[in-house]
Amino acid sequence: MCFRTKNSKTFNQLEDRFKARFLTPEWYTPDVFNAFTFPVTPVITNDRNDVIQGFSWGLIPYWAKDTNIRKSTFNARLETLAQKPSFKPSLLKRCLVLADGFYEWKWLDPKGKSKQKYLLTLPEEESFAFAGLWNSWTDRNTGEILNTYTIITTAANELMSEIHNTKKRMPVIMTPKAEKDWLSGGELVMQNDHLEGVVCE
Repeated sequence: MCFRTKNSKTFNQLEDRFKARFLTPEWYTPDVFNAFTFPVTPVITNDRNDVIQGFSWGLIPYWAKDTNIRKSTFNARLETLAQKPSFKPSLLKRCLVLADGFYEWKWLDPKGKSKQKYLLTLPEEESFAFAGLWNSWTDRNTGEILNTYTIITTAANELMSEIHNTKKRMPVIMTPKAEKDWLSGGELVMQNDHLEGVVCE
């Protein structure tokens, strides 16, 4: 799973890396993003792949009556995307979720009372993109529009199986060459095997 991501780059660094510009960079602050707070983080969507926008983590499908569903839509399993009502309507709404790391916890005892936090990055903590889906949801009572997203997950590789040793899942991280292909409807090409694990105190 993926519930906490890291982005330490400046908006200029992100623009250079992803060859896209911030629509309004004022909202962006490099930080650690906790999914449970529904943070606004940098994304690139398939309908505007030349700009970086701020979308809120936790996808709300168009049919939702309220925002409560997003408590269970931080992540979407790659294997069941087309089967889940929460994600199926967004299959054509693809996005890149920009980051340079994410956090995961390793359980150290069978009862789950002791755990160790890990920071997972690519070599030299370079920026990368998670594969994601997005949607625009309109509040029927207020007319407010919320742009939200989910991060796609897949089976853990060898490193992540050792760290995320309960559910053995991990987010899908794409190769740089595959990012534009993903946005234009292509297949996922991952670089998950290049992750490095760093223990955080």
